[in-house]
Amino acid sequence: MSSMVLARKYRPHSFEAMVGQGHVVQALSNALTQQRLHHAYLFTGTRGVGKTTVSRILAKSLNCVGLDGRGGITARPCGQCQPCCDIDSGRFVDYVELDAASNRGVDEISQLLDQSVYKPVVGRFKVYMIDEVHMLTNHAFNAMLKTLEEPPDYLKFVLATTDPQKVPVTVLSRCLQFNLRPMAMQTVQDHLQQVMASEAISAEPGALSLLARAARGSMRDALSLTDQAIAFGGGALLEVNVRLMLGAVDRQHIQKIIESVSASDGAGLVAAVDTLRELGLSASGTLEELATALQRMAVIQAVPQAVDGSDPDAALWQSLAALLAPDETQLFYSLALQGRAELALAPDEYSGLLMLLLRLLAFKPTQAVQHVGDRAPPSPKAEGSGAANRLAPELTVQKAAKAVAARPIAQPVAPKLVSAPVPKVSQGIPPWEVLPDQAYEAGNAEPDSPPVEAPSPSLAEPPAPPEQPVVAALPDDPLSARWAQLVAQMAARNSITALVRELAMQAQCLATIEEAGGSRWQLRVERESLRGEMHRERLAQALSQLLEHTAVIELEGGAAVNTPAQRDQATRERRQRAAEDLIQRDPLVISVLAQYPGARIVAGSIRPL
Repeated sequence: MSSMVLARKYRPHSFEAMVGQGHVVQALSNALTQQRLHHAYLFTGTRGVGKTTVSRILAKSLNCVGLDGRGGITARPCGQCQPCCDIDSGRFVDYVELDAASNRGVDEISQLLDQSVYKPVVGRFKVYMIDEVHMLTNHAFNAMLKTLEEPPDYLKFVLATTDPQKVPVTVLSRCLQFNLRPMAMQTVQDHLQQVMASEAISAEPGALSLLARAARGSMRDALSLTDQAIAFGGGALLEVNVRLMLGAVDRQHIQKIIESVSASDGAGLVAAVDTLRELGLSASGTLEELATALQRMAVIQAVPQAVDGSDPDAALWQSLAALLAPDETQLFYSLALQGRAELALAPDEYSGLLMLLLRLLAFKPTQAVQHVGDRAPPSPKAEGSGAANRLAPELTVQKAAKAVAARPIAQPVAPKLVSAPVPKVSQGIPPWEVLPDQAYEAGNAEPDSPPVEAPSPSLAEPPAPPEQPVVAALPDDPLSARWAQLVAQMAARNSITALVRELAMQAQCLATIEEAGGSRWQLRVERESLRGEMHRERLAQALSQLLEHTAVIELEGGAAVNTPAQRDQATRERRQRAAEDLIQRDPLVISVLAQYPGARIVAGSIRPL
């Protein structure tokens, strides 16, 4: 004895039994109740959402006669009269279903239309249902246009397609179009639960959730997968069996990945990918599950009250949400979505998955905190918003302390000011300044302290020299000076570029030997990548053109000092220090700093001319 598959056994036989298509059911029910019937309907939507089912229910509504045989057009067909039973069993002579994928030519359509001139045999209406109508040829569409526009009163057309863009606009304009939407995952899961209850089959909620997600909005796919899962599980739906059948990634792997990312554990991520490879689980499915987990974590972080208490995994998502800051969750979600498109470009999907997970570590904002502050970030991070916010208080205090320490003390401007009275200075802040060291001033001043008098210029001490970076003094080497001059000349003539120029800039000239008809230059370069033979030959050629004789270059490894690059850097720093010293000792600058206690010279704002 063979059993009927679930997709056919539980096909709805009335509008009330349909799920997920309330907008279509409401429109057709009202039209049938008010007797406002159109002569052509077009149902569009993906596979398994109810296009053929709606067509059969509509045909029964048009031809139902009721149990007493006196019924008329109704939105609630009885399902027991002869027309209803014949339509359900596919024996109703006035209801014709045509598969346009296999009958797509003009001859088949012409043969169908030739029968339209005859009235219904047993029913009230003739109903022509053309499935996958977009597969018809242009000649077939043209052949049916006239009949489709002005059919006989007893003829109704029902067209169904998964690709309405391929249907000519001349056909679309003659039909009422209804778009059957993909069903929500929760709707599919609830319907599967009812089916399992009717079949008296035990099913775990997690297993039904996996089947509903795998159906992608198609109820027929969901029921077909359920049939397969029942056979796979031996008459029961267990989550572990359904995961194994679908090749779905278990949430424990996703939990391990998220915990490794939050702990910056690269070895843990490599081990997680190796485990997925051994189990043969899909890398794309892993990223899909990871994105789903991050989405639920983001909802918990942003709207905690929106968490579904009936979700058996709610406690897991809440524990994982506490491991990441909200901005990190959003960033990782975007990377997971983009990574799915990059898997096809990777050498293999697991190496692409590993690179994406390592990218999560590379973009992790917490690492910036460790590099800058040399300290570990706080453990519960769901309250934080990122590295910048966590660093802000520390950097503000450091910046204020440096600004106060670097503030110069006023110098005497002229001897005649020695006997001048000391003016009282207002505590007004310069209008152009938004002081980060207001916290310093506020923390060191009493609430009701009297105005502070500016120090007398005659009693002011000489300004403390500003803190300058320590630059190692380069030895006065004539050979290095000559080599730097030659490198500058070659660079000005564009005879050395790119890596050859970098080789010349990073080289220390050890010795030069004049020979008959040429010269020999001994250079020391620290970077091994610059000591290539091709770079050496090009530098020797450029030097020979400049000196107008044959120049031979010998390279050796080791720490290089007094290179042209180091000399240029030292020159730039000397000019910078001279410019800053000039500004610091300018009389106008000194007077402004003395008049406004909160004023300071912004670090990095001075540039030499």
